Amino acid sequence: MKPLLRLLPYLRRHRRLLVTGAIAVVSSNLFTVVQPLLIGRAIDVLNAVLQKGEGATGSLAWYAAAVVGTSVIAGIFSFLTRQTLIVASRHIEFDLRNDFLAHIQKLSLSFFQNTPTGDLMAHATNDIGAVRNVVGPGIMYPADTLVTFVMVISVMVTLDWQLTLFALVPLPFVSYAVYRLGKIVHQKFEARQATYSELTTRAQENLSGIRVVKAYVREQYEIGLFRALSLDYLTKNLVLARVQSIMWPLMFLLIGFSLILTMYFGGMRVISGEITPGTWTAFFVYLGMLIWPMIAFGWVINMLQQGSASMGRLMKIMDTPADITDGPGTDRSVTAVEGALEFRHVSFRHSGAERDTLSDISLSVPAGTTLAIVGYTGSGKSTLVNLLPRLMDVTGGELLVDGRDIRTIPLDVLRSNIGYVPQETFLFSETIAENIRYGVDGGSDAGVREVADIAQLGKDVTEFPHGYETILGERGITLSGGQKQRTSIARALMRQPKLLILDDALSAVDTYTEEEILKRLRGVMKGRTSIIISHRISTVKEADMIIVLHEGRIAERGTHDHLVAQNGIYAELHRKQLLEDEIEHL
Repeated sequence: MKPLLRLLPYLRRHRRLLVTGAIAVVSSNLFTVVQPLLIGRAIDVLNAVLQKGEGATGSLAWYAAAVVGTSVIAGIFSFLTRQTLIVASRHIEFDLRNDFLAHIQKLSLSFFQNTPTGDLMAHATNDIGAVRNVVGPGIMYPADTLVTFVMVISVMVTLDWQLTLFALVPLPFVSYAVYRLGKIVHQKFEARQATYSELTTRAQENLSGIRVVKAYVREQYEIGLFRALSLDYLTKNLVLARVQSIMWPLMFLLIGFSLILTMYFGGMRVISGEITPGTWTAFFVYLGMLIWPMIAFGWVINMLQQGSASMGRLMKIMDTPADITDGPGTDRSVTAVEGALEFRHVSFRHSGAERDTLSDISLSVPAGTTLAIVGYTGSGKSTLVNLLPRLMDVTGGELLVDGRDIRTIPLDVLRSNIGYVPQETFLFSETIAENIRYGVDGGSDAGVREVADIAQLGKDVTEFPHGYETILGERGITLSGGQKQRTSIARALMRQPKLLILDDALSAVDTYTEEEILKRLRGVMKGRTSIIISHRISTVKEADMIIVLHEGRIAERGTHDHLVAQNGIYAELHRKQLLEDEIEHL
């Protein structure tokens, strides 16, 4: 149950609703507990009438009216209980879900590389739902149960303490059974949730990769894998249900023992004249009132165990520290960057890797310079540019922006001055216009059309039925690969960045369109820093500076003509592409 203590800040945040709910619980039970006493008195009045033959219609009518009146008042307070405690639980669920998303947004890229999306989706849905049950019904029913139990037992002891002791004999057995079964429920629920995460991950991957599944005719294979996971999830659900199903009959059985004991010993005390038939009747009504608290006790323990398991899973994520954040050394006076970059013996190694991905990178890029990066696949090109928006942090050396250590620049300032087009283009299921203006607040329609024209996207958009208001499918599936890249370029340009990063962002467009985009980019990015990664020499040959990465190190640097004359890696890549162009032309 320890993970549930982490809910205390959320409970404090909504303490007014919770306190009001607690008052409503007490008030509701107060008027409910009075009713058996009234019924008992009415039975005694009726018994006196039967024995003495005296009429007491008025007294019976008064008791009937009192029972109805107290029931109505108790119902009103019961309604208020739900309107406060359940509403509070929905607010806490809202806060928890928002805090969960806000936290994972802060986590570094490496976290998402090692955590399946389906697993996070399971946390954000099933686990948060289970926690909500703890702070809704999980608070309301225990509060109601405890207050009812205390009030009923107090009245029963007042009426006849000996008969009360007989009625409560089964209670220690209830506590022990609930304790034992509760531990088993916790374990089984954790196992079930883990399988649910795997199931969600598999479904998410199937839907995201449906084109690959169909292209490789793997539908039946995927159906088989999903079926196996579903069967495992079903089995674990049935095991959990089996354990939970033991609790209810056990509660009824133990309550039955209480009724038998009360009936026998209470009947003997009525016969001996120690208590009245009305008191005996009131005892039975009170035992009936204890049935729900005893059942609810088992149900709530179930709920608390499930909520505890889910909260534990959530806390594993919430307790994961954000590796890349603003720190004590952050200079809040910095409000903009100009784009001058300097790498001083920079190295980077992924967590758990045996060797550096980047090693001893030293490079100076003045503001307004166009830097091109080329190299074989896996040479570290994308890793190098990912250091600039601090998607990753250097593990050795220094990276300076405008002469400042990049870690001293506020993250929001740094990233808001960077236009980044990643290697894997991602578009949202929104309109084309919304995707383009994603990185800015309130971007104008004219601005959207302007950057779309620079990215050579405007002419394509005019052919769509709704133009810029055309809604794209999931991950931009409506568009071709080249259209996705150009939309992503337009999105980066919409920010008017001081630093533009194009990570192989023109690989899916033809050479003519590429030349047109680069021609327009040179005008737009004049006086701003641009970094272009490409496998095409035609894309980078006009850059002010070109570096060639090889096995994580800078193997060559210079202009296009200088590197061709060196007859190294760059010259080899250039010759191969000239040959490919000739073959394609033929």
